[in-house]
Amino acid sequence: MTLRVLVWGENRHEQVEPHVAEIYPDGMHTTIAEGIAENLGDAVEVATTTLDEPEHGLTEEVLAGTDVLVWWGHAAHGEVDDKVVDRVYQHVLSGMGLLVLHSAHWSKIFGKLMGTTCTLRWRSERDRELVWTVNPTHPIARGVPHPIVIEQQEMYGEFFDIPVPDELVFVSTFSGGEVFRSGCTFRRGHGKIFFFSPGDQDYPVYHHKDVRKVIANGVEWARTDLPERALPTLLRYETGDFFNGHGYAGPIEAESDEERADA
Repeated sequence: MTLRVLVWGENRHEQVEPHVAEIYPDGMHTTIAEGIAENLGDAVEVATTTLDEPEHGLTEEVLAGTDVLVWWGHAAHGEVDDKVVDRVYQHVLSGMGLLVLHSAHWSKIFGKLMGTTCTLRWRSERDRELVWTVNPTHPIARGVPHPIVIEQQEMYGEFFDIPVPDELVFVSTFSGGEVFRSGCTFRRGHGKIFFFSPGDQDYPVYHHKDVRKVIANGVEWARTDLPERALPTLLRYETGDFFNGHGYAGPIEAESDEERADA
């Protein structure tokens, strides 16, 4: 089946900062989407949407038709509607894959899924970043050089306040001596999540062929293995019946003081 990917971009820096528009004239979301299509070809359908679309372009219908969502945000995390965040959250738990890129570490959706502050150490002074593969057997590392060399990049460093990753695929080092867990996977519910840090609005990192390869690999990996996407459902089973679950409405609500008095 064709892999259906949606790249979500904040698309704010590109509109107000000329040097960003020069690097990403069609927006970072478009450049990221082009890299995915370039690497996966006919196996993928890639669409894009942005913050300023109605419901941020993340309607129930759109998400139901998305296998993997790729998220980039930075300057306007607070403008993302909480109702939309809850909707995306439910779809991830149901099995939609999620790629969280660079400064989206501070997005509402990543924080909700991680349950931590997701804060880190940073500096933007054109550091060189080396991205070292620490799990060469992982599918996300397939065809990736060791290390990936990014000549100019924003520095992200430890401590990175996230839960212990399910898998650590990449670790980055910077010219200032810092280290960072730059490629991590997590599972929440039925959904697979990949955080990948290289990529910033001030540098042409999303044009880097190896970064584009990692993102494409991540998209392939994040697709659910389930035949159907659905939240786990609480069902009641009769003794000896292993197959036919019955619906469950929830616990009996306690009577209020007024109801007890009326009785």
